[in-house]
Amino acid sequence: MGKITGFMEFRRLSEQSSPVVERLKNYQEFMPRLNDQEASIQGSRCMDCGIPFCTTGCPVNNIIPDWNDLIYRNQWKSALDVLHSTNNFPEFTGRICPAPCEAACTLNINDDAVGIKSIEHAIIDKGWEEGWVKPQPARTKTGKRVAIVGSGPAGLACAQQLARIGHDVVVFEKNDRIGGLLRYGIPDFKLEKSHIDRRIDQMRAEGVEFLVGQDIGLHVPPQKLQDEFDAVVLAGGAEQPRDLPVPGRNLDGVHFAMDFLPQQNRVVAGDVLSEQIKATGKHVVVIGGGDTGSDCVGTSNRQGAISVTQFEVMSRPPEQENKSMVWPYWPMKLRTSSSHEEGCQRDWAVATKELIGKNGKVEKLRAVRVEWKDGKMHEIAGSEFEIKADLVLLAMGFVSPVQKILDAFSIEKDGRGNARAATDGAGYYQTSVGKIFAAGDMRRGQSLVVWAIREGRQAARAVDEYLMGSSSLPL
Repeated sequence: MGKITGFMEFRRLSEQSSPVVERLKNYQEFMPRLNDQEASIQGSRCMDCGIPFCTTGCPVNNIIPDWNDLIYRNQWKSALDVLHSTNNFPEFTGRICPAPCEAACTLNINDDAVGIKSIEHAIIDKGWEEGWVKPQPARTKTGKRVAIVGSGPAGLACAQQLARIGHDVVVFEKNDRIGGLLRYGIPDFKLEKSHIDRRIDQMRAEGVEFLVGQDIGLHVPPQKLQDEFDAVVLAGGAEQPRDLPVPGRNLDGVHFAMDFLPQQNRVVAGDVLSEQIKATGKHVVVIGGGDTGSDCVGTSNRQGAISVTQFEVMSRPPEQENKSMVWPYWPMKLRTSSSHEEGCQRDWAVATKELIGKNGKVEKLRAVRVEWKDGKMHEIAGSEFEIKADLVLLAMGFVSPVQKILDAFSIEKDGRGNARAATDGAGYYQTSVGKIFAAGDMRRGQSLVVWAIREGRQAARAVDEYLMGSSSLPL
């Protein structure tokens, strides 16, 4: 490394966000990248650790030490090339990935990890600022046609890789805009959609064709894809939400998070909605303690909620993990998001018993405190309580992809309702139906954007091998 003692000389520097009172006024991103000097100093903290566990902790296997060193030496364009060699969309991961690479950082054993995510953010943003990110169209065409179903991170990564190797790629998206859950599942204050739009422009210049409003099985017969394309990749998201089967579930004012969040994204994009689920002037209860629940918190506060409470059925995790026990793996510990900092009452080990309303409208939530013993949940006697709730948002995760698309192709499923397809051996990423492949949430279930990108890239290689007999795409 260029600065062997950098990790001893410099402290970790995080990106500085705008004050809460300012960022709650709009839906814009509020965390600018590190400037060049700050990023260079942070890159110097990367240790010459011998075995870069950060790389193995990263699902796309980013070559992190190399671009950290290049940033330290102010070789930004070279750093961008190294970053792009493993990750098609670092502007997405540099903003919304939880950074398992940092949990695996060797420095994280007894100090603050290298700020890998902030350095990645800085590299790609500077790349766009300087005009270094350009289309890479294929030099020759193969004459093979591939259909990609779904335009989230898995579908986009797969499409870009296949187009760059010379295949004709058509992406089918059921919504009115490209981007999948990146577009309609992630709030704009975490990921402004201009980042998606400029990648779409790049991919169009590389030869990818995008078709919106194309719901397979509704607007497009599955057999049409099988007849007209040499291979089909199913890359949709895990969009079947986990429900809450309690009395009062059908009251007005009780909604899935993914009915609530996309509406605000559409409004930010300029759409006019006849009816919008809004938190304005309401007491909001979010059920579910993950990222989707956090997004509901941030959106509710921006809409002007009176109060926001978030319940999690699992026990409160520790403030700090036991690193000697869990490193370099992803630890279970308390995580406070920027949305939580903006105003939220959080509570753990709480199970909802009933939703109570009047005239068909939810007014209260009745809950009970629970404890976990031997992996089972037990209610604590006498711990029931009620809380005012004008809007209840269900953000308890997703159980599977929407089943109708797998059924439309007669795809064999695993025990969780995902498309059954292996990731190694002969025919990897290939489903039970000949030329049809599956990647991302469609194959592995609900997961991170970085896992989706990895699977999209690997599925692209599998398709290329299937069509051409061999492939020069990275695995």
